[in-house]
Amino acid sequence: MDSQKEALQRIISTLANKNDEIQNFIDTLNHTLKGVQENSSNILSELDEEFDSLYSILDDVKESMISTIKQEQVRKSQELQSQLSQCNNALENSEELLEFATRSLDIKEPEEFSKAARQIKDRVTMASAFRLSLKPKVSDNMTHLMVDFSQERQMLQTLKFLPVPKAPEIDPVECLVADNSVTVAWRMPEEDNKIDHFIMEYRKTNFDGLPRVKDERCWEVIDNIKGTEYTLSGLKFDSKYMNFRVRACNKAVAGDYSDPVTLETRALNFSLDNSSSHLNLKVEDSCVEWDPTGGKGQESKIKGKENKGRSGTPSPKRTSVGSRPPAVRGSRDRFTGESYTVLGDTAIENGQHYWEVKAQKDCKSYSVGVAYKTLGKFDQLGKTNTSWCVHVNSWLQNTFAAKHNNKVKALDVPVPEKIGVFCDFDGGQLSFYDAHSKQLLYSFKTKFTQPVVPGFMVWCGGLSLSTGMQVPSAVRTLQKSENGMTGSTSSLNNVTQ
Repeated sequence: MDSQKEALQRIISTLANKNDEIQNFIDTLNHTLKGVQENSSNILSELDEEFDSLYSILDDVKESMISTIKQEQVRKSQELQSQLSQCNNALENSEELLEFATRSLDIKEPEEFSKAARQIKDRVTMASAFRLSLKPKVSDNMTHLMVDFSQERQMLQTLKFLPVPKAPEIDPVECLVADNSVTVAWRMPEEDNKIDHFIMEYRKTNFDGLPRVKDERCWEVIDNIKGTEYTLSGLKFDSKYMNFRVRACNKAVAGDYSDPVTLETRALNFSLDNSSSHLNLKVEDSCVEWDPTGGKGQESKIKGKENKGRSGTPSPKRTSVGSRPPAVRGSRDRFTGESYTVLGDTAIENGQHYWEVKAQKDCKSYSVGVAYKTLGKFDQLGKTNTSWCVHVNSWLQNTFAAKHNNKVKALDVPVPEKIGVFCDFDGGQLSFYDAHSKQLLYSFKTKFTQPVVPGFMVWCGGLSLSTGMQVPSAVRTLQKSENGMTGSTSSLNNVTQ
C-alpha cells in the first residue's frame, strides 16, 4: 500500500513538473506568436520608410535633372534670341542702305552722285551686316543631357532583403564565472565578414535551465561589442544563476539570438538581522551604526516601514536558514549590556563563503567574525568558545587582535580599510584578509559543530557590509598554499565541542 502510494506520489510529481514545463512552453509560444505579429508590423513599417526614402531620392534627382535641362534651354534660347536680334537690326540697316544705293544710281548730277557714292561706301564699311557671324552660337542639340538608367534599373531590380546574420553559439566551456565577474564567449557557426558588432543580453534568475517567460526580470543590454567575448565585472551575485544570449548585427539588421545559456552565480547573500541586534545599534540591511539614544528616535520610523511592508508585495523568501521575523525595535532583548552585537540573518551550514566589511573612519571599536546562534545575550564576540573574530580598537590605544574563547592574539599588521572574511565550514577554517591586497591577516582552525552566522560588534561608529560575493581567486590560491603549511596561529586554534 505504502509503496503504491509512493509510486503514485512520484507519478503526480512527474505529471505536475511536466504540466509546468508544458505551461511554460505554451507561454513561450504565445509570447513568440505575439512577437511575430509585432515584429512583422514593425518590419513592414521600416520597409515603407526605406522605399519612401528611395522614392524621395529619385524625386530629388529627377527634379535636379529637370532643372538642369530647363536652365540649358533658357541659356541656349537667350544666346539665339540675342543673335537673332542682332541679325534683324543688321538686315534692316542693310536693306535701307541697299535702297539708298539703288536710288543713288538714278542721280544725274555728277557732283551729287559722287557725294552719294562716298556716303554709301562709308556706310558699307561700317555696316554691322559685314561684321556678323552667320553661324549659330549654340546648337539645338540637347543629347548631352540625356540619361541611361539601364544599370541602375537592373540594380533596383536586384533589390532584396539583406542577409540576416546567423545566431552566434555561446560556448559554456569558454565562459568563466570568478571574482564576481562573468566572461561570456561565443563564436559564429560560419564566417561572416559583414558582422559589424554583437549585442549581449543578461538577467539574473533563480531558475536553472532555459529562461522563463513569466516572473522574470527584464534583459539588461550590452550593445556594440566588437569582439566575440565580453566580461561583466563588479556584479553582486544575489541570484543563483544568470541567463545570457547574444546576437550578431551588420550595418542594417540584427540576427537571431543565440540559444540562451544559464551560468551558476551562487554566492552567500545575507543582510544584518535587526531583530538580533543590541538596542544601541541602528541596523539597516547592509550597515550598522552605534546609536547611543537606544533607538528611540528610530522606533516610529521602523514601525512605519513595517506597516508599509505589510501592505506591499512580500519580499522573496530566502532559501538559507534563519530568515528574520518582523522586529519591533523596542522589544529586542537578543543582546544587552556591553554586547553591542548584531548577527547576519543567514546561517552557514556547509561550503565556502566570503564577505567584506568596511568600518567608518571614526569607528572607535568593532569586531568582525562568526558565532553559533546559541551566543548568549551578554556574550561578546571572541570572549566565548562559540564565537571567533578579529577586533579593532582605536579608543585610547590602538590594538588589532584575533579573539576566541577569551584568548587574544595581537596581530602585527596594519588594520586594512576593508576586511575580507572567508569561512570554510566543512574545512573548519575562518580566515581574515585585507580585502584590497588579499594579504592574510589571521586564520582560525577549528571544527564547527553547529551552523554559524556572521557576527559584528560596533561601539562608536559604524560598519558597512558587502555580500553576494564569490570567494576571490586570490583567496582560493592562498588557502591552497596555507593548507599545505603549518600555521603560526595555533595559540587560538582549538576544537570546539
